[in-house]
Amino acid sequence: MGLIMANKVKIQLVKSPIGQRPAVRSTVRSLGLGKLNSTVVVNHNPAIAGMIAVVKHLVSVEELN
Repeated sequence: MGLIMANKVKIQLVKSPIGQRPAVRSTVRSLGLGKLNSTVVVNHNPAIAGMIAVVKHLVSVEELN
């Protein structure tokens, strides 16, 4: 993947999941993202990395120290 393992990552929803496959929409909700431009800070682990990979075209990801 393109991410280096960091302690935490900030994920922001920048594109609407409307019109996406149901699996993609549910992954967005599972990450804790609801409305556009909503942001969550989560611990980075392999499960979160996989979820980010599924929705990479809808979110922006920033590593935090």
